[in-house]
Amino acid sequence: MSELEFNKNEDSMRLLIGDLKYKKETAYLGGGVKSIEKHKASGKLTARERIALLLDEDKPQLEIGTLAGDDMYENYGGCPSGGVVVMIGYIGKRQCIVVANDATVKAGAWFPITGKKNLRAQEIAIENRLPIIYLVDSAGVFLPMQDEIFADKEHFGRIFRNNAVMSSMGITQIAAVMGSCVAGGAYLPIMSDEALIVDKTGSIFLAGSYLVKAAIGEEIDNETLGGATTHCEISGVTDYKMKNDQECLKTIRKLVDKIGDYEKAGFDRIEAKAPKKNPKEIYGYIAENNAKPYNTLELIERLVDDSDFTQYKEEYGKTIVCGYGRIDGWAVGIVANQREIIKTKKGELQVGGVIYSDSADKAARFVMNCNQKKIPLVFLHDVSGFMVGSRSEHGGIIKDGAKLVNAMANSVVPKFSIVVGNSYGAGNYAMCGKAYDPRLMLAWPSAKIAVMGGAQAAKVLLQIEVASLKKKGKEISPEIEEQMFNEIKDKYDRTTNPYYAAARLWVDDIIDPLDTRKAISIGIDAANHAPITKAYSTGALQV
Repeated sequence: MSELEFNKNEDSMRLLIGDLKYKKETAYLGGGVKSIEKHKASGKLTARERIALLLDEDKPQLEIGTLAGDDMYENYGGCPSGGVVVMIGYIGKRQCIVVANDATVKAGAWFPITGKKNLRAQEIAIENRLPIIYLVDSAGVFLPMQDEIFADKEHFGRIFRNNAVMSSMGITQIAAVMGSCVAGGAYLPIMSDEALIVDKTGSIFLAGSYLVKAAIGEEIDNETLGGATTHCEISGVTDYKMKNDQECLKTIRKLVDKIGDYEKAGFDRIEAKAPKKNPKEIYGYIAENNAKPYNTLELIERLVDDSDFTQYKEEYGKTIVCGYGRIDGWAVGIVANQREIIKTKKGELQVGGVIYSDSADKAARFVMNCNQKKIPLVFLHDVSGFMVGSRSEHGGIIKDGAKLVNAMANSVVPKFSIVVGNSYGAGNYAMCGKAYDPRLMLAWPSAKIAVMGGAQAAKVLLQIEVASLKKKGKEISPEIEEQMFNEIKDKYDRTTNPYYAAARLWVDDIIDPLDTRKAISIGIDAANHAPITKAYSTGALQV
């Protein structure tokens, strides 16, 4: 790669990171400045202020779903961060996950994406056996969209099912009612192990005073109906009565401080070393159009400790790079796509990370080795899919691809996926896409996730559209055909954008590449809470 090309890539990545920071800073404002001022005037801290006071400020944190809901629900005024803030962090010696309703966003009401994000937080807690802290301040289900949040398997009610499951697993759950907690949502703090409530601002009831009057004719104010005094002195529903948010958060820290130690999974960790090669140089390797080759080893050596990476089958199956290294001291096995240039009958075509039979076979065997040695797996996506054509089909590419998918899907060691560039088609699946249960799935601002690239998809869709119009007797000029192509491509490209994926929680977050080491380290530390309890099996396929 020339110095000029490197500098262009670096400038492009810095612009993408600038856009990412702007998007996140906007999301951090929740319902906006006026909503925040109104919220604080009632004597309450914001969701992010509560989390900041609860977690250790000198230890690493990883937010999940910062951009959930981005550019969604515009007819209802939007739902920044899905109306709930989810953070993995530390309270003293103990790693926890915190879920805090953002009452500045529609009074903390639950949109469909809010439910999905809460379930994702619980999934992380269950997979990693992490204590989970709920900071409750919510008006309940967003009624205009109740049909998309209430009745299905992965809707609102699943949260309380998960409360019960986590209780049976011995996963600590602590709930603090710091605002409204109404209707079905009232079950969440009571299904937790311990519940705190803030005096005068916290309230819990199945139906508020207006609904009570409408239903049974009883006139009563909300404080008497379900305030802190009622539930701490009369009903016994809550365990601790707190005078304000600050005291409530300090008490949670005291409760977490007393939790006993946990059985470790036993993943290997030594003293961390910074990469020898400058991590900031990662910016110079990823091209904005995601269509030019680069040496994947250059990225890996800027992610792993001491830039020390031991390649597995270095000279075989070169479109996937496999090998061992350490990230923040943790031993990891890395599976990464290698871009290349292949020649076609029409000349030279640049292709990103095609998976061939030999590379699929190599990666499958490497995944098995990591399971054998109890080494967490890190997948770096930059894949356009499996190789097509008669030569590949006759060589059994489907069979070899199935071996890789099978070996990866049945993995019992934790998996972490980072979408660096393209993540297309079955390549997404083979590299541990969202459907294959990575403990964390993160994306760089350069990521693209789709069945295929925008240009290829647009050509296919255009051919179908043109054929349909011609059947109706319509003539399509080259100019109109080009216009149609651009319109289809632009629409398709919008859905491959990483923000589209992050808004729908297809990825847990979009991160600056320089935060990759921190994110993976936090993820492995979380996974170390959950001992591996089943043997590794590759299933029915012979690998």
